[in-house]
Amino acid sequence: MSPVRRPVLFTSLHGYRRAWAAADLVAGITLLVIAVPEQLATSRLAGMPPITGFYAFVAGTVLFALLGSNPQMSVGADSTIAPLFAVGVAGLAATGSSRYIELVAILAVMVGVIVMLVSILRLGWIAEFLSAPIITGFLSGVAVIIIAHQLPDFLGLPPTTGSNEHRIAYSLSHLGSANGWTVAIGVGVLLVMVVCERIDRRIPGALIALVGSVALVSALDLQSHGVAVLGTIHTGAPHFGLSGLSWSALDNLAPLAAVVALVVIIQTAATTRAFAEQGGYDADPGRDFLGVGAGSVVSGLVGSFPVDASPPRTGAVATAGGRTQAGPLGAAVVVALLIPVAGVLKDVPLATLAAILIFVALKLFRWRDLLAIARFDLFEFALAAVTLLAVVLIGIEQGIVVAVGLAILDRIRLTARPQLHVLGRIPGTTSWTPTMAAPDAAQVPGVLVVLFATPLWYANAAHFREMVEGALARADAPVRVLVIDTIGMSDLDFTGSRVLARVLDRCDRDNIEVGLARTGEHVQRSLRQSGLMERIGEDHVFASVDEAVSALAPGHSTPF
Repeated sequence: MSPVRRPVLFTSLHGYRRAWAAADLVAGITLLVIAVPEQLATSRLAGMPPITGFYAFVAGTVLFALLGSNPQMSVGADSTIAPLFAVGVAGLAATGSSRYIELVAILAVMVGVIVMLVSILRLGWIAEFLSAPIITGFLSGVAVIIIAHQLPDFLGLPPTTGSNEHRIAYSLSHLGSANGWTVAIGVGVLLVMVVCERIDRRIPGALIALVGSVALVSALDLQSHGVAVLGTIHTGAPHFGLSGLSWSALDNLAPLAAVVALVVIIQTAATTRAFAEQGGYDADPGRDFLGVGAGSVVSGLVGSFPVDASPPRTGAVATAGGRTQAGPLGAAVVVALLIPVAGVLKDVPLATLAAILIFVALKLFRWRDLLAIARFDLFEFALAAVTLLAVVLIGIEQGIVVAVGLAILDRIRLTARPQLHVLGRIPGTTSWTPTMAAPDAAQVPGVLVVLFATPLWYANAAHFREMVEGALARADAPVRVLVIDTIGMSDLDFTGSRVLARVLDRCDRDNIEVGLARTGEHVQRSLRQSGLMERIGEDHVFASVDEAVSALAPGHSTPF
């Protein structure tokens, strides 16, 4: 019998059961009350009209339900990528201008296409490229940027522009000019959200605070006391298509689109895997990239901005017991119905939206993870700290470049200076293990067995030679047999082969016989192409370390 194929569309709804409806209904309502205030706040962070946050949520949710695999994933406007593309596009057009809105929409389509290509070409391994410390530093830096951008609205100060350090300095230097009513609203919203989360994460603290703050502004006429509000919200159906599209725009936006797409890929992969593991179900990251990417494409075509998987909203759906994408789809339908009447939100205080974003930013700033990294390894903590500072002080786009560069340097550091292990035989067995890990492991007199568990390439070749020669010099007795365990040596490049030849020259001068153990076919092929196999001898390549020692030092076979 052939295996059952998963449906191409609406995967999570396949085989839907009536018993799931109640859980999906609760999950949809939970998502809805979280998404409405969050999407409004994120659209402001993105420098876009408030209504575009709703467009992004509907487009992201519907397209992901159509093409994605994860039954609990929530896709829409996300505060992680909003400041990233907002800062980048602001360098090409004034924030909030018609040209700015056009460029953001074009960017959304570009990001979506890149993410979809990653799915189609099976390039999802890119998501594993940045280490956990670097991602922690990046997200913490984004958190600082969000707070820096929201402080003026939170304090009731006139808006400002400039670098992040300028924004922070501006807010701190004008504390005396802060509007008391505005600060009270912002602090109140934060307190409501913190208390609600402490009591039960399912309580919609953001929505309660939003409704309460709107009621307070209306009842006390706080606009006359200087409390700024959203103001007129343009409603109605979106225009489908792209305006202002040109080769020049594509060229200017390409680097930024690649960076945003990388962040989307990383966050989508991390979210779908984490919740699939937690929920005990299977998810296909490749299909999820396709769904999220398609959501960004449609979001851009309706005049909105790139979308991303949201860990907090996905967590809310999972906590509420959502079983399929029916819950998020229901939330998207309600949001779509709210679009024509979104004008009722015109009295939402800017301080409320700022407080919601600051609350999100405080959760993004992973200080516990930073402390854990510092306790584990100071070098990796330095990687996180440098990434954080680069994102805040240089810029998010440049910070990503720094992060990628640091990730490459970190890998080079680890593979360029690997440890050479001297092996000894575990008494009474044919097994060999590093002597530092097993003090009872015995070395055979006159025989040196070493393990170099990494590819031998140009960055570590000289180090390999130094380590081997050092081990030969430190041996307790004159070495007559050298066995190199190559089980971890998955590759041998030209430089590595030249250096290995120098090691063989040294062994020839000192009358040391050389053998290889557990050598893979790829390395054997490289040895033949370089001529080294002829020098070593096919009969000196063995299936195990013990077989090599028994053959090359027959007087020291394993005693039983």
